[in-house]
Formats: sequence, structure tokens, C-alpha cells
Amino acid sequence: MPRFPAIVLLALAACSDPPPPVTPTPPAPVAQPAPVVQPAPPEEKKAAEAEAPKPDPNAELAARVKRALEGEAKIQAAAIDVTAADGKVMLWGTASSPGERSRAAQVAGAVEGVKSVENRIAVVRGS
Repeated sequence: MPRFPAIVLLALAACSDPPPPVTPTPPAPVAQPAPVVQPAPPEEKKAAEAEAPKPDPNAELAARVKRALEGEAKIQAAAIDVTAADGKVMLWGTASSPGERSRAAQVAGAVEGVKSVENRIAVVRGS
């Protein structure tokens, strides 16, 4: 019987060793499908195009009046400022004579889109 205790000892010795450490394997990365980008419907494109900044009609009218004044040889347009609001044009600045002042108002009133002219041009001799 001497063999039996030796086998038992070997079996116990084998069982008493801790198991080798298990190294976890990282999970395989899951492939994500690429996002699908679909073109915007035509209605959305039109809406985006329609939201483009629109020119200021008052500024455009004032600029047209200023160009008309600059086109007149008898008017010192550099001395006159123009503002506009809903078709009402206001002239500011100086003129060298009452004739130049009234001519500026006539020229401004003849520009398309002008409904009325408020003439605040001051007559200053030698201006």
C-alpha cells in the first residue's frame, strides 16, 4: 500500500496549484455602417435660397436719388446727403443758391419710386 498514499499526495499537490491566469481577449470591434447622407428635398433647397439677404429698398432708393443728383452739373451733389423711408426722400446738406436747392428737390422727385421729397437743404452762399 505504499503506492496509494503517493498517488494521493501527487493528486493533492496537483489540485493545490492555482490555475494559470486567464488573460481576457478583447472583443473584436464591431463595424459600424457609414451614415448615409441623402440630398435635401427640392423644397428645402428653395427655402434656403429664398433666405438669402435681400437688399434694403430704402438704401437702394436713396442711392438712386444720390446718383441722379450727381448727374446734374448745376448741383453740388457732394454737399447733399439723401435718406429714404418707404418712398419718402429727405435731402440734407447745403446749396449755394435757392435755385440749386429747388433743383435738387425737383431732380429727387423725378426718380422712380420717390413718393415725396422733404427738402432740408440749407442755402449757404459760397458752399
